[in-house]
Amino acid sequence: MLTRDAAIVVENISKFYSTPDGPLKVLDDINFRAEQSESIAIVGVSGSGKSTLLALLAGLDLATSGTIHIHGEDLSDADEDERARLRNRYIGFVFQQFHLLPNLTALENVALPLELRADVDADRHALAALSQVGLASRVQHFPRQLSGGEQQRVAIARAYCSRPQILFADEPTGNLDAKTALRIADLLFELNDEYSTTLVLVTHDTGLASRCDRRLRIENGRLHGE
Repeated sequence: MLTRDAAIVVENISKFYSTPDGPLKVLDDINFRAEQSESIAIVGVSGSGKSTLLALLAGLDLATSGTIHIHGEDLSDADEDERARLRNRYIGFVFQQFHLLPNLTALENVALPLELRADVDADRHALAALSQVGLASRVQHFPRQLSGGEQQRVAIARAYCSRPQILFADEPTGNLDAKTALRIADLLFELNDEYSTTLVLVTHDTGLASRCDRRLRIENGRLHGE
């Protein structure tokens, strides 16, 4: 039963792709819900559909069937503009590849989404976010001048500076050494606690997954609790 206080409600989601050999089933009858401030790890072998599910939850792709509600709003029937509005209102992203713009400084990368939302204090908010992730001394550095861990901290600052209610993280420690990965994980959970953000992680890192409130495994397109 759908309740408006749930952050995410997924009902009977399936995803198929057309191939020359016929339909390829990636996700099959997925059901789960996430409450506000809950942390969930989605795990499974490579190619099991983890990133596909994350893209559906974020409205970056559409399911073949089923429904997804984000804070009570139906993502499944929304057009592209409406899905963009819902992402802007509710969602932040952290990716394995960082996705920083190489010709912008750390400060400019973090401020850009705020500027696109016409935030007149974008630079001040971006600076506060970078300070919070320990990069106050690196705000004028370009991505090429930052380590992998520092680039991921910039990406986290960018994701959190708009205070999203839901954060999706796709292999956020996948490109980092073990020590740096632990620092990034600590930062994600610290911010999750501070802002009561719903955190949904896709990860191969069993240590990272074990820190979440719940773990869900995808096998043969189906979702199972652990």
